[in-house]
Amino acid sequence: MSDQIQQKDINNAAWAACDTFRGVMDAAGYKDYILVMLFLKYISDVWKDHYEEYQERYGDNDERIRRRLKNERFVLPEGSSFYDLYERRSEANVGELINIALEAIETENKEKLEDVFRNIDFNSEANLGKTRDRNRRLKMLLEDFNKPELNMSPSRVSEDVIGNTYIYLIERFASDAGKKAGEFYTPHKVSELVARLCAPEPGARICDPACGSAGLLIEAARLVGGKDYSLYGMEVNGSTWALARMNMFLHGADSARIEWCNTLTSPTLVENNQLIKFDNVVANPPFSLDKWGAEDADADPYNRFWRGVPPKSKGDYAFISHMIEAALEKEGRVAVVAPHGVLFRGAAEGRIRQQLIEENLLDAVIGLPGNLFPTTSIPVAILVFDRSREQGGVNRHRKDVLFVDASREYQAGKNQNTLLDEHLEKITAAYEKREDVDKYAHLATLEEIAENDFNLNIPRYVDTFEEEEEIDIDAVGREIDQLEKELSVVRGAMGKLLKGIDREGGLDRLFQSWTDEGDARIKT
Repeated sequence: MSDQIQQKDINNAAWAACDTFRGVMDAAGYKDYILVMLFLKYISDVWKDHYEEYQERYGDNDERIRRRLKNERFVLPEGSSFYDLYERRSEANVGELINIALEAIETENKEKLEDVFRNIDFNSEANLGKTRDRNRRLKMLLEDFNKPELNMSPSRVSEDVIGNTYIYLIERFASDAGKKAGEFYTPHKVSELVARLCAPEPGARICDPACGSAGLLIEAARLVGGKDYSLYGMEVNGSTWALARMNMFLHGADSARIEWCNTLTSPTLVENNQLIKFDNVVANPPFSLDKWGAEDADADPYNRFWRGVPPKSKGDYAFISHMIEAALEKEGRVAVVAPHGVLFRGAAEGRIRQQLIEENLLDAVIGLPGNLFPTTSIPVAILVFDRSREQGGVNRHRKDVLFVDASREYQAGKNQNTLLDEHLEKITAAYEKREDVDKYAHLATLEEIAENDFNLNIPRYVDTFEEEEEIDIDAVGREIDQLEKELSVVRGAMGKLLKGIDREGGLDRLFQSWTDEGDARIKT
């Protein structure tokens, strides 16, 4: 029998480990403990696998083995592996021991893992309960991850499988976390669609300025294939930033630069006091973010809001403005998920939208179904901007905008709708062809958009109205007359039969009552 671990087995075993925390805290809280333990178990298994390999080669020369191991992707300090902690799982200070091990791992791997575990405390009474309960839970957690199904040695499981399990857990946590899921999760198929519309190519520098747990960056990297790309991200939430760093590590993207900062008020993907420029900028930023920093936007050192300052209670165009300014002039592409309000709201947002259209930057507007996200049931849109449409760019002669109404294309679910591969194929095919498709897509000229006062509301451009079948009132009237005649004949025949049965007339009265009621229903 093969000892290769299957994707479903590792997924199920990792999800089962969550039982230790259910009822103690919600999924948004315990996800960090599970994902950190998965990460620790993975690097411990990789280290153990390589140690045994070198041991076979060099015997018991521990110093030589350690020197060789220092050339690996990471260093696991002595006494800090999962297996060291497992052996001490019954000790009274097991939570403190886990914290010490994680701190040691950070210290030895500063370039890749510095501060990644800062926001997770395995000795927290507030999260894990008083000492006795906390110790019991942590002991159970260590035992859950010591199961054979979670042996993640490279000889048994590929790096892709581990990365997929990490994403699988994040998806499950998002489903359980409800509205809190928006801080760290974008549905997989939405991420894939955004990546496909932005179309990164080999050699691309790809950035997500609101990267969450980095799922969208990973989808963009997969689309490129190979390793010829560089990934960048910014995330404001410290715990979510840590998830993104671990996610990059588990997917072999150790060199990804993921910054912990506020993109709108203090971006750190900066060189020589200017924004770093990217070939592709993708994001699913928070919808209509309140208090995003409008009060300081006029003095923005990177001049991102020169087209206008978005309203202080709605940060959608703040993110869009940042993304466009971070894209390479005359080359860069931007794909962003946004609420439909960005398509038609007026005032400052209307002026910014008009400016972007008049600059010929807007390439496409894709309307998606509602209820795709665990955080909201509202339908959303993907806006694609292409800086190669600027004067001097290869697509400078393109003077139109593609509108796609894919709002009716989804697989219905009990709690959440889902996009399927066939829906993504249809959307991307329409985007690439840039042709009118009846009740689905329309290629609008800039003049047409101007005639609509730069309102991008999709129904103005894609007519999805389905005409109802005409009702022939005269034919319906004739049919009713015929039914009444037939009823009259039946009523007469029934009356004669019943008179022969009931000489007292009781059934006649009952029948008459029944037929009157039936007659009234037919007329209605």
